[in-house]
Amino acid sequence: MTANTTPKARGTATRATVIGNRIKADILQGTLRPGTWLRLEDLRTEFDVSWSPLRESLSALVAEGLVVSDGSRGYHVAPISRHELSDVLDMRLLLEPKALRRAIELGDDVWERELVATHHQLRKLESQRWLPDQLGDWEHWHRQFHTALIQACASPLLMQYCLNLYDISDRYRRLFLSLHPRDRDINGEHQAIVTAALNRNADEASQLMQTHVRRTLETILAAMPA
Repeated sequence: MTANTTPKARGTATRATVIGNRIKADILQGTLRPGTWLRLEDLRTEFDVSWSPLRESLSALVAEGLVVSDGSRGYHVAPISRHELSDVLDMRLLLEPKALRRAIELGDDVWERELVATHHQLRKLESQRWLPDQLGDWEHWHRQFHTALIQACASPLLMQYCLNLYDISDRYRRLFLSLHPRDRDINGEHQAIVTAALNRNADEASQLMQTHVRRTLETILAAMPA
C-alpha cells in the first residue's frame, strides 16, 4: 500500500479483507455449500457495510476460485468438479515439492524452529481421540504445518500459488471428511516429511510430500461421481 493511500481507502480495503476471510471460511468449512447463491443485500446487512468493500471481497474470492461471478445474476459459491480437483492435484505435485526444495536449501534456524513448533501442535491433535469440536483446531494447524514447510522458499509468488491451491483442495477434503472417516496414518506421513526436511534431504522430503498430497486427493477423486 502506497503512502498516498487515503485513510478511507485503507478502511475499505480492511473491511473487504475481513468480509472476504469470513466468507472464505464459511466456504472452506462447508457452511456455504457448492452452488449456493450469495445474496448481496443479505451480506450487506449481515456485515453492515457499503457495496464497495463487499464487491471487493467477492472479487478477491473469484480470483481465488472459490466464488463465481455470473454477470447480472450475481455471485455463487464455486461448484466442485473432478476436472478442477485433477488440475489442483497436478499443480500441487509440481509446485509444492519445488517450494519445499527451496525451503530446505534456504531455511535457517528460525524456519526449523517454526516447523518443529507447528508440527508439535498438529501432532498433539493427531495423537489423541478427536472430539467433534476439535476438527477446527486440526484444520487450523494442518494449514499452518503445510505453510511452515515451505515458508522459507524465498518466493512470495510461489507461496501464494501453493497456499491458494491448498485452500481449494482443502475445501474438497473437508467435504469428503464430512461423509467419510479417516483411513490413513496421517500423523506418520507428516512426521516422515518433517524428519526428511530437518535432515535437509530434499529428494526424500519432496517425494514424501508428493505421495502425501497424491494419496489425499486421489482418494477424494475416487469417491466423487464420474
